[in-house]
Amino acid sequence: MEEDLLDAETETDMESPEIPEQDELSEEEQLREDLAKEKDKFLRLFAEFENFKRRTSKERMDMFKTAGQEIMISLLPVLDDFDRALKELAKSDDTETFKGVELIRVKLRETLRSKGLEEVEVKEGDPFDADVHDAITQIPAPDKKLKGKIVDVIERGFKLGERIIRHPKVVVGK
Repeated sequence: MEEDLLDAETETDMESPEIPEQDELSEEEQLREDLAKEKDKFLRLFAEFENFKRRTSKERMDMFKTAGQEIMISLLPVLDDFDRALKELAKSDDTETFKGVELIRVKLRETLRSKGLEEVEVKEGDPFDADVHDAITQIPAPDKKLKGKIVDVIERGFKLGERIIRHPKVVVGK
């Protein structure tokens, strides 16, 4: 019987030290898992923050590029009026008035150009592109070469930076 008790004590003594080691390993493993989870959270949060910084920086740059877009759009009819006025003044004999209006128009255009306004280049005979041009109407092409191409430019188009703020209005041959 004593032997049974000694065997039982030996078994419990051996089991007791093993259990804390397993607990320590499981605690250590748990801590490592927690550390890995926190590290993953940190990396994801850092990547998200970097994406946020890049996105807001790009939005800010776009905003600065097109900050005056509304003002530019409102000044486009003034440019059109200057062109019409110059056409009419060219018909008259008053060269001094013509020169004065021309100087004002050039100064306005150069000021707007320095702020990023560019004219969309469109000529008669250019191929029609629905992404760039605004077709007002189609007419029978006066020449077979003008089928599907621009026959006349009614209103000039402008872009601010890379964005078109007013599409050129054109007549297309069919």
